[in-house]
Amino acid sequence: VARRLSLRKHPECHSMAGGKAIEHLAQTGDRRQHTFRLPMQQYRNCDFSFSGLQNLVNKAIVQKEKEEGIQEGEILSCVKDIAAAVQHAVAVHIIQRTYRAMLFCIKNSILPSKNATLVVSGGVASNQYIRKGLQTLADANDFAFLCPPPRLCTDNGVMIAWNGIERLRAGLGVLHSTDGIRYEPK
Repeated sequence: VARRLSLRKHPECHSMAGGKAIEHLAQTGDRRQHTFRLPMQQYRNCDFSFSGLQNLVNKAIVQKEKEEGIQEGEILSCVKDIAAAVQHAVAVHIIQRTYRAMLFCIKNSILPSKNATLVVSGGVASNQYIRKGLQTLADANDFAFLCPPPRLCTDNGVMIAWNGIERLRAGLGVLHSTDGIRYEPK
């Protein structure tokens, strides 16, 4: 969405990553100016998907570009409102699906009835709006809430590498010889 909105060209966001730019602009946007249907409402499971939402947002952007008479790549006058509406829809989708997962785990005795914990990490956990929504969800359901500081909520690739370092230090799953392994580029 940030790429489609050309947020790198926005004066407030030129040096920000896409998610950070959306969060920044959403702070002063009015999410009620655009309503995006939540993804996967017909499915009663815990899966996440944002492709449907992305398509709806793209259609709204195209419509607004036509209304404002601007070309793709130019900044819409309502960019902050779109950012706020998108951020809200993403947050609600994540919160709803996480709540389903919590209920599923409790119902199936996967989690202890007391001292259950919701852990949120990765890039999405750096978004304060989403983080606050998940904190509220955890509090309302008597779950502890663990979330690293935003500076540690980076791309999952970094977390995978960190896990690799910890496993190497512990000697877990370490391959000492690459003999017999074939490497093929995609």
